Amino acid sequence: MKHTRQYTWEGVQEAVNSISMQLFKDEWRPDYIVGITRGGLVPAVLLSHATDIPMKTLCVQLESDGLEANTERNAQMARDALKNNKKILIIDDINRGGDAITWIIDDWQDVVGMSNYHSESWHSNVRFASLIDNPNSKVPMDYCNEEIDLDDEELWVEFPWES
Repeated sequence: MKHTRQYTWEGVQEAVNSISMQLFKDEWRPDYIVGITRGGLVPAVLLSHATDIPMKTLCVQLESDGLEANTERNAQMARDALKNNKKILIIDDINRGGDAITWIIDDWQDVVGMSNYHSESWHSNVRFASLIDNPNSKVPMDYCNEEIDLDDEELWVEFPWES
């Protein structure tokens, strides 16, 4: 039997505020925030407003039936991050297993001709955030509001924009 955990609008705002404070404490300010379509768009907009940092979007829909074709490559973001030394924060609502982030890492490295993932070079220019992070994910988040073991197939988190 699936168990659903409901996130409220107030909970989302508190999570975004938490991530904003973590950025402030780290003294790391991105040049822009990237919201991953669809779940990362609301957190990205809220974080953009809270920090006055511009926002862009990136469509990565790997597990959506029939929508894989919508997943977009973005050479300009890749060059900004890995060649032009711009700082970019990529945010999603939930990081279950790291598939979307892994796809972005692989794609951006391909665009700029890098052969493999170097966490330090990525961490200096590109960081990742999610409202909820699975500590067992392939790619750890730099910023999150809370960690939940999402390997339990019975747990589903529902955000207010999904209802």
